[in-house]
Amino acid sequence: MSTAAKTTKTAKSAKTTKPKTTKGRAAPRAPGTKRDRVRSLLRVAGTTYAADAGIRLADKPAPLWQLLVLSNLLSARINADIAVAGARELFRAGGRTPHGMAELTWQQRVDALGRGHYKRYDEGTATRLGQCADLVRERYAGDLRRLARRAEDDPARVRDLLTEFPGIGPTGAAVFCREAQAVWPFLRPTLDRRALAGAERVGLPSDADKLAGLVPEDELSRLAAALVRVDLHRDLADEVTAP
Repeated sequence: MSTAAKTTKTAKSAKTTKPKTTKGRAAPRAPGTKRDRVRSLLRVAGTTYAADAGIRLADKPAPLWQLLVLSNLLSARINADIAVAGARELFRAGGRTPHGMAELTWQQRVDALGRGHYKRYDEGTATRLGQCADLVRERYAGDLRRLARRAEDDPARVRDLLTEFPGIGPTGAAVFCREAQAVWPFLRPTLDRRALAGAERVGLPSDADKLAGLVPEDELSRLAAALVRVDLHRDLADEVTAP
């Protein structure tokens, strides 16, 4: 066979070659692609909001109270970084426990929020935080673990009980549960509408169970926070999806 004929035969073979299939189906995508993206996501945006606010989250009364305060601040239509800064200032002023928050005067709470530039909602939030401190002490003896017990470890019931606190609506309850799943395993997986929107933005499954399968259980709170961040900040999403 001439060289030209061999070349023509090779070209035809290249054109007709099909991807390998498994039992008549197209070959699966390269393994680990989604997990690689999740690793990138956690590296770029995987700091929880609690950690940002200086909360050493644990299944203990003080850090759970601090998470409630942060969830209250994040419930408002305000930049999340400002809410985190406001929480830090409140804790610095002495509001790290329900008793400490109750001991602060209304003006001291307003001033702390102002130092964190949480100014648009400062007065109303200062009032609500005082009411929350009173309610936690009266209903749960200052210990939100009692709320989990009252809810009988039912995530939907936890969210309902959280919304009884002034300033905590569905958004605040979702924030609390996303973060608290780190220490309350019965909340797992908590990946709400905002987190699922973030997953879709970076090309990950928009199904909570499928997403949860991509990380160890104790990483779910970081995953949830990261997904919320990429939904809020397109530049982070672009960094995660960059080649």
